[in-house]
Amino acid sequence: MLSNRPYLIRALFEWILDNGMTPHLLVDAMHPGADVPRKFVEEGRIVLNIAPTAVKDLLISNEMITFSARFGGVPSAVALPPSAVLGIYARENGHGMIFPQEDELESRASGDQEGASVGGQGGRDTKDEKKSKRPALRVVK
Repeated sequence: MLSNRPYLIRALFEWILDNGMTPHLLVDAMHPGADVPRKFVEEGRIVLNIAPTAVKDLLISNEMITFSARFGGVPSAVALPPSAVLGIYARENGHGMIFPQEDELESRASGDQEGASVGGQGGRDTKDEKKSKRPALRVVK
């Protein structure tokens, strides 16, 4: 299946805008294919304001996110694969989503496929083992 990340990015982008807030992307600047202004990278990450008033020609496709923006007054083109996006959130209140790393997702998917092909061999132990590796949701107040 295709990655759901670009679809979620587009949906959350629209949701943040519909609520009158400013969408920001948290990006892994060291990700292969991420073309971002290196001068503004901190600890291998960069936060990008992708509000329509801050960028020009924003395109969020399944393969690439592209736009042009000014960084320190200098116009720059930005291009990055959706897999480089670590999260999208509203600047005003921090609501949004942080994504798991792609390699984490791939290992889970391959682990699920291996478990399915094994069938009944050690079924109970495999289920219990999978449950313990899954992330848990919790309410933070």
